[in-house]
Amino acid sequence: MISYSAGLSEMDGIGNTMQKKAAELERMAEVLVTGEQLRLRLHESKVIKDRRHHLRTYPNCFVAKEIVDWLIEHKEASDRDTSIKIMQKLLDQSIIHHVCDEHKEFKDMKLFYRFRKDDGTFPLDSEAKVFMRGQRIYEKLMNTENTLLQTREEEGVTYERTLVASEFIDWLLQEGEMPTREEAERLGRRLLEHGIIQHVSNKHHFVDGGLLYQFRMNFRRRRRLMELLNERFRSIPENHDSPFCLRKQGSEGGNTSFLSVSPTKEIKVVSAVRRSSMSSSCGSSGYYSSSPTLSSSPPVLCNPKSVLKRQVSPEELQTPGGPYIKKTFTIVGDAVGWGFVVRGSKPCHIQAVDPGGPAAAAGMKVCQFVVAVNGMNVLNLDYRTVSSLILTGPRTVVMEVMEEADY
Repeated sequence: MISYSAGLSEMDGIGNTMQKKAAELERMAEVLVTGEQLRLRLHESKVIKDRRHHLRTYPNCFVAKEIVDWLIEHKEASDRDTSIKIMQKLLDQSIIHHVCDEHKEFKDMKLFYRFRKDDGTFPLDSEAKVFMRGQRIYEKLMNTENTLLQTREEEGVTYERTLVASEFIDWLLQEGEMPTREEAERLGRRLLEHGIIQHVSNKHHFVDGGLLYQFRMNFRRRRRLMELLNERFRSIPENHDSPFCLRKQGSEGGNTSFLSVSPTKEIKVVSAVRRSSMSSSCGSSGYYSSSPTLSSSPPVLCNPKSVLKRQVSPEELQTPGGPYIKKTFTIVGDAVGWGFVVRGSKPCHIQAVDPGGPAAAAGMKVCQFVVAVNGMNVLNLDYRTVSSLILTGPRTVVMEVMEEADY
């Protein structure tokens, strides 16, 4: 085992080369996650199925022309050329291939293509194996009750959802992921080198000791396929606090613009201002959405000012004959999420709605108060708990809200 002090002196400042390599491997991992999310959606939509051609059956495949139509219909691409570029990216990365491997280019024709994961031909090189291992460990940690991921301080700065290296190694041994501490430490180093985890301030390599680390990747974030065409690849900020990050309208410089829909259907542009510190206090409404996954960019301040004219109590909302009416929306999440942001506490309210997202299509508007999620009353919960309920639930969410009656 590398000693703590030796690790600090040896690895103080990981260096540009390793960081660039980690970013490159992270981009590869993002392509794999995006491709897998698309594969599952296509299976769910019955776009992938067994097909016959010239008396031969080709299992688990899709028709190129149909997938181009599907991408446009589901707002994953604006036109056929963009759809082709997206699918070509997946083909170039060996995620899909022509069923007979006769076409190296994705063609908008009645040709059969298949995901390599559906026929066992996906190339499991060492990089892919580390990524899949990291994803399994991530899901294991998120799906089990443990005290590993906590808010902690290092060098006077507070970080959310951190792992203590030595405790993480203890957990890997306990779960049977690795047989010895030395091998568990090597796995931690591999995860860091592949951009899956990183030191909270990006100063150190992974060392068995008291240093803090965070997951750099959020495997559960719903990716947009358009991200495949973005070289920087982090076009949507990751946020565990609320899984409903709005789609970006475009950004220049340090500000990012989001669209929100007001009750009058007037479209407003709300700027998300970057903050330099992760230790800022959020208050009860918690508008600061510093990413616990430690994205390389600073935390983002989303809609810092509440859209509410005044806060109301659960009792006021439920008063018989009061000025509030109840509405119920069934919202089916897409590749990005559900398209709205929840904020506030007891009760939560809708802080912003993406005008091009599923929530807006269902009729959701800002300033509505959240009463129930999938039949569970949430009037006395804060936005973090409500967000978690939705994130860990099914893709289709039933939201019961109350809004001020327009008499």
